[in-house]
Amino acid sequence: MATQTLTEQNFDEVVTGNDVVLVDFWAEWCGPCKSFAPTFEASSEKHADVVHGKVDTEAQQGLAAAANIRSIPTIMAFREGVLVFAQPGALPPAALEDLVTQVKELDMDEVRKQLAEQQAGADQ
Repeated sequence: MATQTLTEQNFDEVVTGNDVVLVDFWAEWCGPCKSFAPTFEASSEKHADVVHGKVDTEAQQGLAAAANIRSIPTIMAFREGVLVFAQPGALPPAALEDLVTQVKELDMDEVRKQLAEQQAGADQ
């Protein structure tokens, strides 16, 4: 499955409507972004069950600001609508493959439990 363009209009729908979503925040002028693009595209071809989305931070400045993007490329991974990974910097192919595997294997009941515990601690 090829990568798809994410915008302010479709971002939430794509993230909440799919089990696993990887998002690449990038810009046309960014050298490391261009270098990472083939790796991200290859991952999208290998993992048809994972949505691979790209956000052009120049065209989608509001979305980039809402996601608190400070450096590009930044890779985010969502599982069942929950942000489970966010890291600036291009990943080498093996690291991206490892990330996809780890996100797929997450126990989301445990993740939600930990998030609830963190929220409860923050509320005190």
